[in-house]
Amino acid sequence: MAEHYAITWLWDNGYQVFRNCGCTGPVDLVAMSPNGDLKLLDVKSYRDSNLSSRSPLQKRLGVQYLHFNSETRKMRFVEHRE
Repeated sequence: MAEHYAITWLWDNGYQVFRNCGCTGPVDLVAMSPNGDLKLLDVKSYRDSNLSSRSPLQKRLGVQYLHFNSETRKMRFVEHRE
């Protein structure tokens, strides 16, 4: 459910969105901003306990978490520490 909210939120913010065709992998969505910048995103919901621990592959690829709060239905990009 969080991915569906993420897609519509990204559309509302001007992004083009491309989904992972499989059900596994380090990236859930690829989003392209109106100016052409690409973001590799892993969508996480409020209840995910490992919100701050990207895998080594995700870190190497520069994957960013997109956090969905299921209680408020709000989305936000997570700023990661390197």
